[in-house]
Amino acid sequence: MKKIKILILLPIIFLFLFSSCKKDNVAPDPSAGVTPAMARDSLYNIMKDVYLWYDMPEAKSVTTANKDNYKDPYELLEAMRYKKLDRWSRILDYDKFMADLQGTFVGHGFRIGIDQDNKARIVLIYNKSNLYANGVRRGWIVKKINNTDPVPALLNGTYSTLIGPSTAGITNIFVFTKPDGTDVTISTTKSTFTMNTVLLYDTLHLSSGITGQLVFESFYNPAPEELATAFAFFKANNIKDLILDLRYNPGGDLNIAQTLASYIAGNSRKGTTFAKLLHNDKYQSYNVTIPFNTTANPVTITKLVVITSRSTASASEDVINGLKPLIDVVSIGDTTDGKPTGMYSWYIGKKYAMLPVTFKVVNSLNQGDFFGGIIPAKLISDDITHDFDDRKEKCLEEAIHYLETGSFSTKGETMFKRYPQFSEKPEWRNNAFILKK
Repeated sequence: MKKIKILILLPIIFLFLFSSCKKDNVAPDPSAGVTPAMARDSLYNIMKDVYLWYDMPEAKSVTTANKDNYKDPYELLEAMRYKKLDRWSRILDYDKFMADLQGTFVGHGFRIGIDQDNKARIVLIYNKSNLYANGVRRGWIVKKINNTDPVPALLNGTYSTLIGPSTAGITNIFVFTKPDGTDVTISTTKSTFTMNTVLLYDTLHLSSGITGQLVFESFYNPAPEELATAFAFFKANNIKDLILDLRYNPGGDLNIAQTLASYIAGNSRKGTTFAKLLHNDKYQSYNVTIPFNTTANPVTITKLVVITSRSTASASEDVINGLKPLIDVVSIGDTTDGKPTGMYSWYIGKKYAMLPVTFKVVNSLNQGDFFGGIIPAKLISDDITHDFDDRKEKCLEEAIHYLETGSFSTKGETMFKRYPQFSEKPEWRNNAFILKK
């Protein structure tokens, strides 16, 4: 059982409920008959058995009490959650969860934030967004949304009210200020689309040699194909070093994290340990080692500079932690989220997706437990006033300086500050998953 592949490590408890009534030639609805109480009972069995912190006071107090005191799985999860560390266990709508896993969501296809001059700007934009098709790029100022300055809404938490719910068909009117100082008005409608996970890949010709630059946004589809394209380009261009920008990457499928780490580590590392998944004391036999794999286009790099932020989480952190024993890894930017754990998915009929934390992740040296986040070697504020490939962008500028000189610059040491940002993506994506096939 120890040497199984990570996609074959199946959940221990499943509950598939079908309606007892069915019509001729009509498949039963897996959601029919599923009640909140049934889902609660399933979660109860999961939490007291495979939850990573099943033996902490919160979980133990509920298992010795009456689970019927809680009307649904949401209430029960909050009662059993180990609140000191667990910020990630989730219960989600099954259909929405499945759609999200394919990299789809409803919105305009961007992330918005506030810069140091208190101006709202586009932080990132997906290439299938209608706004992208209209020329909008990272760094553009968002002057008005529906004739309203969006900055107060971003600061006071009412931005969602200004922009409207995540519903296809909602139209908003934007006034952007372009880098040349001119304004443009664009009316655009929210829709369901598939995001691109690789926001940029290119090479930088530095005095230290040819360096790859990869801005990678999440470990979900269509990441495998996009990473394959990027690393084929890097290999063809014989990159010497790599700048890996994970500042907006909240994690995702650990299989994709394994693939990305394998590209970077190179095929000579095949079979050596990328990460280990460690379970609670009841399921030590489920502990598994995830190796580096052979890839079609591995690279051979001397240094890896990773750009991080508080939005860098889970699978992203696992890539950093997993490569550190093998490669000279230096991170710059902000401290990461701090999630050295992951979960499996349980499906209750086709109504609930349950994702309690069920394992922690360590590297080949058994290093992990970075619940306080991975602290960068150099703090640099997220510079949303420039696009990712602009050498004036502060994080990229610092990464280049380090690669070319072997040291950090002295400017900006006392100017670090975080600024509010709003993402259209679901919050639950701040996780690492083992997904069942």
